[in-house]
Amino acid sequence: MSHPLLTILPEVAQALAAGKPVVALESTIISHGMPYPKNVATALAVEATVRENGAVPATIAIMDGKCYVGLSAEQIEYFGNAKNVWKVSLRDIPYVLSQNLYGATTVAATMRIAAIAGIKVFVTGGIGGVHRGAQYSMDISADLTEMAQTSVAIVSAGVKSILDIGLTLEYLETKGIPVITFGQDEFPSFYSAKSGFASPLRLDSTTEIAKLLHTKWQLGLEGAVLIANPVPAEFEANNEDIEIHIQQALTAVENQHIKGKDITPFILQYIANRTKGESLETNIALILNNAKVGAGVAASYSIL
Repeated sequence: MSHPLLTILPEVAQALAAGKPVVALESTIISHGMPYPKNVATALAVEATVRENGAVPATIAIMDGKCYVGLSAEQIEYFGNAKNVWKVSLRDIPYVLSQNLYGATTVAATMRIAAIAGIKVFVTGGIGGVHRGAQYSMDISADLTEMAQTSVAIVSAGVKSILDIGLTLEYLETKGIPVITFGQDEFPSFYSAKSGFASPLRLDSTTEIAKLLHTKWQLGLEGAVLIANPVPAEFEANNEDIEIHIQQALTAVENQHIKGKDITPFILQYIANRTKGESLETNIALILNNAKVGAGVAASYSIL
């Protein structure tokens, strides 16, 4: 799609014009989710996984007053190593664009830019949601409100376990957002395939998922579909151990007066430090697994 504030990588533009499968990828995980150089290596590996499974990757970010849909390897390297990159949610897009700043896009921002470009499938690690203690803080991620209005399918490893998973599922139901778990009955919790919560829906093939997407949007039902893809068993973390680290991290957040968009990266880094990097390896494994499934969904949807 042509838009004065979009710069689409030629490979991505050609795929979209030809009706070939394209998968959107976020850039926050590069700039704010992992340490350098692992973040760059992971981003390139995710793009390679998308290609290996029949789709074209489009990593999304903001720079030079434009939303970039598809980045070069050199641009990914920059976002992985630079210190002056904004973490851009939906509300930040106009400011970052108008000030010609560098911005790494969150789930909400990536979804919106992907939708403007005409991309229907988006792969991430885990979505934001209702934070623990939200009844006091009102801290609910813009990812959820964006999902209610933007027609892009999201493949993730469920909801980040640092959040209130039960309340997040309730909020998704309220907003009419279908939640599918791929290949199992239990909803996954990012680091683990288990959460203690039943999935609202289960589908066992990318073809079935693509049919659901096509049916929903053909009916004119706007909004996202969340596809929860459990982390592979060999990389799964122990839920009880992760919960101990989460509780300690939340105490540190309160004691250090960490607020807003800094909370999630602080907690994830805290857990990575306490698990001696094991949680980071789980994070990488689940993102690569999501890229494989997302490419399959995009390929099946492009046929429809």
